[in-house]
Amino acid sequence: MGRILNNADHKEIRVFTPTGMLGYGYTMTAFNAGMRREPHVVSIDAGSTDAGPFKLGQGVASVSRQATKKDLLHILIETKRHNIPVIIGSAGGAGAAPNVQWTIGIVQEIAKECKLHFRITVIWADVEKSYLKEKMINKKIMPLGPVGPLTEENVDKSNYIVAQMGIEPYLAALEEGPEVIIAGRSFDPVMTACLCVKNGFDTGLALHMGKILECGALCAIPASGGDSIMGYLRGDHFVVEPLNPLRKCTKTSVAAHTLYEKPHPYILHGPGGHLDLSESFFEEISDTAVKVTGSRFFPSENYTLKLEGAGLVGYRTFCLAGIRDQIFIRALDESLEYTRNRLIEYFSEISFDEYELQFRLYGHNAVLGEKEPLIDQPIHEIGLVIDVVAKSQEIADMLCSFARATLLHYDYTGRIGTAGNLAFPYSPSDVSSGSVYQFTIHHLMEVDDPCELFSVETFEI
Repeated sequence: MGRILNNADHKEIRVFTPTGMLGYGYTMTAFNAGMRREPHVVSIDAGSTDAGPFKLGQGVASVSRQATKKDLLHILIETKRHNIPVIIGSAGGAGAAPNVQWTIGIVQEIAKECKLHFRITVIWADVEKSYLKEKMINKKIMPLGPVGPLTEENVDKSNYIVAQMGIEPYLAALEEGPEVIIAGRSFDPVMTACLCVKNGFDTGLALHMGKILECGALCAIPASGGDSIMGYLRGDHFVVEPLNPLRKCTKTSVAAHTLYEKPHPYILHGPGGHLDLSESFFEEISDTAVKVTGSRFFPSENYTLKLEGAGLVGYRTFCLAGIRDQIFIRALDESLEYTRNRLIEYFSEISFDEYELQFRLYGHNAVLGEKEPLIDQPIHEIGLVIDVVAKSQEIADMLCSFARATLLHYDYTGRIGTAGNLAFPYSPSDVSSGSVYQFTIHHLMEVDDPCELFSVETFEI
């Protein structure tokens, strides 16, 4: 796998992405169509921070083990049979050590059950706290977005810390000649781009193709992250093609997906530089396929990596209830204020910094809050979530129970009946959901070597 492709393949690299997220599934029709196109590599994204800080903080996967194994089973059997390498990035979701180990375990299990042999290269993305503190002293870490400077306190309370690797650690891994690469936290396009760049193809086109392919058939019509897509990278362009005959790519659908998860329509920052799509051109070359040209990559003066960390902040208990009584809805602000004040008064021995109580009103500005444009529209029902996060599960359970009971029987202005004010869809009404994490690190770090954080390990199973 680490070798340059033979002369017959210099004009094109074919990259097959069976699904937009390992564990999301794919149709066998599309998968088989992809294998018939004789790809040079199968690349799969397996994670992101989309699910929030819990997955990183807890070190657990974003999808089920059963679904991940089901996806990998066909992929590993068929790629082994056809001698096609597999590259998995952001393994297990957050890409921290336990996520990567979890993925390795699934591959080992499949290999044992199917009597297969694999040469595996692992790229670890975990960052030592002492390393970060040294970088902080040398002023090599800066905030990313609306966060403050990184503190030692946030470093210390982080359960896991990862760096989002660029293409260079993958190039180093390819030198090991693996059949399967399992990588920790990664910049989404690099799983697709790495073999292309290694073989001398344009970095800008390779990364843009990776940006499109990493979400599977989400760039197609009808869109689906749980279906397959094919990319063909050539000298001055690439082509994307969905593999399910029920889907097609159009210049609008591919251009629209280029805007996906980007704060700027033309610029996509990543490790070591940025992708400039201001001159990208999208052309329909068939009923289903789109050709893309003009994408460019510009290296940055200093090489930076995104850091992600998550730490425990408490334990959650929540209660879900429905409200439909119009008199109660009109008096809801009064009722919630009373409930909050009553809880604070009754549990005055508990400090405010030991818990947080929130009322989320779905059907009444719960999503956009003060920015809701339909704020004056009539409301006929509300879904209420009583959300308590506290320093212990016991306290969270107690406060949620008290808030629920207080609101259930509160004698609001204009109340006619004496029955309960809330309708509960579930029994028990209160759910103890356990640990709550927050992002403790969301920063950029300058490095001298793009590979200095990422160790590469190769073994055979």
